[in-house]
Amino acid sequence: MPVVPSCVADKITLNAATTAADLAAVRDLCWAYRDLLEKLSPVDAAITRFFYPEDKYTTLMNTLAEVHARPTGLIVLAKIGDRPVGCGMSHALDTTTSEIKRVFVTETARGRGVARMICYALEDQARRDGFARLVLDTSVALKPAQRLYETLGFQRCGPYQPTPKDMLPKLVFFEKQL
Repeated sequence: MPVVPSCVADKITLNAATTAADLAAVRDLCWAYRDLLEKLSPVDAAITRFFYPEDKYTTLMNTLAEVHARPTGLIVLAKIGDRPVGCGMSHALDTTTSEIKRVFVTETARGRGVARMICYALEDQARRDGFARLVLDTSVALKPAQRLYETLGFQRCGPYQPTPKDMLPKLVFFEKQL
């Protein structure tokens, strides 16, 4: 049984990614997200390669189900019909803080509320799991993502994990008390 109840809005379905097929679709979306980040700007390409060099990202993609596993994490897959169009995931940083990672929606599905649905699902699960705080970060260049997080009640904050000083001006950090 999925952790995230299936919901339909504008023919968009959202479920916990638990099957091999769902996890493969999430991995494909995560690679598309990494590609998007590399193409945003030379700065974003450098950040992406620094934090997620291809070999490290490959390892992460191969262990998604373990890193973001229940009971302290969640992987969400959004579909329009049978077509995967978005994903997002969370995992515990500590006993009180959950981090949201890799919220991504394909270009063809943007503007339909998919990222908002993904964030709501991750937030709801974090709250049910007893976390007191959600955190996330994004590129300075991703203005639509920043606006989304702010409309969801996230506040800008300082880094919540060790981050190289030269990377700090290129990232925006957010938190939300639950």
